[in-house]
Amino acid sequence: MASPDQDLAPVLDKDGVRLTVDDALATVTLTNPAKRNAQSPALWRALAEAGRSLPGSVRVVVLRGEGQSFSAGLDRQMFTPEGIPGEPTFIELARRDDADLDAAIAGFQEAFTWWRQSDIVSIAAVQGHAIGAGFQLALACDLRVVADDVQFAMRETSLGLVPDLTGTHPLVSLVGYARALEICATGRYVQAEEAVASGLASVAVPVDELDAAVRDLAGALLAAPRDAVVETKALLRGAACRTYDEQRAAERQAQARRLRDLAGVGE
Repeated sequence: MASPDQDLAPVLDKDGVRLTVDDALATVTLTNPAKRNAQSPALWRALAEAGRSLPGSVRVVVLRGEGQSFSAGLDRQMFTPEGIPGEPTFIELARRDDADLDAAIAGFQEAFTWWRQSDIVSIAAVQGHAIGAGFQLALACDLRVVADDVQFAMRETSLGLVPDLTGTHPLVSLVGYARALEICATGRYVQAEEAVASGLASVAVPVDELDAAVRDLAGALLAAPRDAVVETKALLRGAACRTYDEQRAAERQAQARRLRDLAGVGE
């Protein structure tokens, strides 16, 4: 994919991650196409730093990957006995006590948690392979627009592991328990048509139209008043945890805030 942010000075550019900001629109790009944007702890630290570096003006964040693949998952070097220089190997992680191991995984997860914060809407532009950690990174976003060559797969189970980078909650929310179990346990590919039909993706487009489709969606999101989008996102995010009557009450409370704000009337 061509880079739509290549003319902007990066706010952050390190360890396979570039962040650029154009007023209310930020773009986070995975920049290691030679390795199909494989993921490592260094990349996760850079993604977490990108989230912390967002200016308050940003309303929409686009996540994309350079090259033919969005992200083919974990860097295979992590599975070797020597691992990645400067990073703990899987064997070293396994030897830690429960608290230290939990803290290490929680640190990895920080790269995946900020995409759904209440004051932004995040869009993953996904082409080619989105495998394992790549699938979970796409799931971390609020919305997914995919190219017609997309191939999602959750391969952790086939490696004797479980998906632990925050992907299980959104996956079940989007496709339901039974299909989520089948996708994870078999490790099979989910392609564009199924991704749209199951709710994993909003729309599928030809590869050469992916950037334009994402720009159109971002523009539509930015056209709506920010506070209304923030309130609506909070309402929808909490709906699954509320009863019908609780959701009705939450709607009333949110609407009261919006009406008072629009009328310039204090609480």
